[in-house]
Amino acid sequence: MSNNLYDQDLQYWIAQTIQQLRNREFESIDIEHLIEELVDLGRAEKNALKSNLTILLAHLLKLMVQYDIPDTMKGSWYASVLEHRQRVMNNLLDTPSLKSFLVEAIEKAYPDGRKLAIKEGKLAKFGVRVPEESEYPMVCPFSVEQILDEDFYGL
Repeated sequence: MSNNLYDQDLQYWIAQTIQQLRNREFESIDIEHLIEELVDLGRAEKNALKSNLTILLAHLLKLMVQYDIPDTMKGSWYASVLEHRQRVMNNLLDTPSLKSFLVEAIEKAYPDGRKLAIKEGKLAKFGVRVPEESEYPMVCPFSVEQILDEDFYGL
């Protein structure tokens, strides 16, 4: 198989590679690109987990730091926590091996989640207090159990 096929039409290359695997035509498989795609697939799974954790942590932080805002303004944060926690749980159910990456993923996601919470906190309106950056802990204040606990909201 030509490497050009991989560069010209990835979907066709994938279909052809699947067919070659099914037919056990191992000598025809573009091994280098297959390895590259598998590595990228693993990276994508980890990135999806990290992305969902970033949003989840940002909104848990906002609920913790901006505890004094009116409940009517917290509704979207609660909804985001529910949605992104479910996405994290789905990531872990769909790819159980990601559980071994969870602590590292939280460590990688927290700085971005903190930055997001700070930026969103600065958008406070209607007389709502804008928190100081120092109110947002530098290290994730939530345990893995709390992050995954469907009844925990950072309060």
